Amino acid sequence: MSWERDPLWAKARLYFERAFEESRDDPRFGLWCSLGLELLARAALASVSPTLLAEPDREHKFLLQALNRGSEKEPRKSIGTAQVFSLCRTLFIQFTENDRTAAIALVNRRNDELHSGNSAFEEFRPKHWLASFYRVCRSLTDAMGESLESLFGEDEAKVARQILDETQTEVKQRVQSLIAAHRKVFEGKSADEQKAAAEAAEKEGQQLAHKRHHRVACPACNCVATVQGEPFGREHVTHEEDCIKVRQAVSPRSFACSACGLKLQGYAELEVAQLGGQYTRTTESSPEEYYGLIDPENFDPTEYMDMDAYMEDLRAEAAWDNE
Repeated sequence: MSWERDPLWAKARLYFERAFEESRDDPRFGLWCSLGLELLARAALASVSPTLLAEPDREHKFLLQALNRGSEKEPRKSIGTAQVFSLCRTLFIQFTENDRTAAIALVNRRNDELHSGNSAFEEFRPKHWLASFYRVCRSLTDAMGESLESLFGEDEAKVARQILDETQTEVKQRVQSLIAAHRKVFEGKSADEQKAAAEAAEKEGQQLAHKRHHRVACPACNCVATVQGEPFGREHVTHEEDCIKVRQAVSPRSFACSACGLKLQGYAELEVAQLGGQYTRTTESSPEEYYGLIDPENFDPTEYMDMDAYMEDLRAEAAWDNE
């Protein structure tokens, strides 16, 4: 069993080549695509480190094998497919939650095809999954420093990019329509109503900022709105006088405006609304809070002591002494 990047990449390409030999209406097209997709995801993890593909165990047997230091007599064991895509979600900013969901859905169909009497891809037609499949492949190849051309070849990559561009156009049209509709409703309110909504949104934005929301201007009504996201990458910790600052990069995932009611979900929609840029979340804490230190001058032991358990121990010791 090989956990190296290049053999996995080569095998993924081979499986996709086999898939593209089939008609798009043939169930075997979906099956081969699903098989290749898992290999591509494993190749992406291996490009970071082959050890990510080894099943964790207490003796590190499989980890050592990934490092070519383990026993050749011991069979290798890889992590499961769901964990592969979850790790891709954690490691690669390009690989979104929508990508993970789409990949899992395709692999579940594959499992149904291989482990049951169902003809899973007869029911799950390419029109339901092909665009998201191409998007997932693009996310993974970008993460590896590769391209759809190097994965699929020029002809198939051209088809994939056309489909992705069409999908992006649909998202753009939908988001622009949502923004225009909410702007129209907001502008239809009286000046007093607009002012009250803007003030309430400002107040709510200040409150949510303390709950790790990111304040932005709403593209529909220009009031204060908030974006939520998922942290990625390493934390950057700086020590200042009586304060420790932790900066964490965040990739936006959802948007909400309480003033006009506009809501957007997913990076693609936020990007269309020009809200998709990554931002930095900064938190401040005292050294005591950050390191969990105890101030001896203000230490209250009752906060850390289970008195019931303490008294029970005393009674047990007393009973022992009386024997």
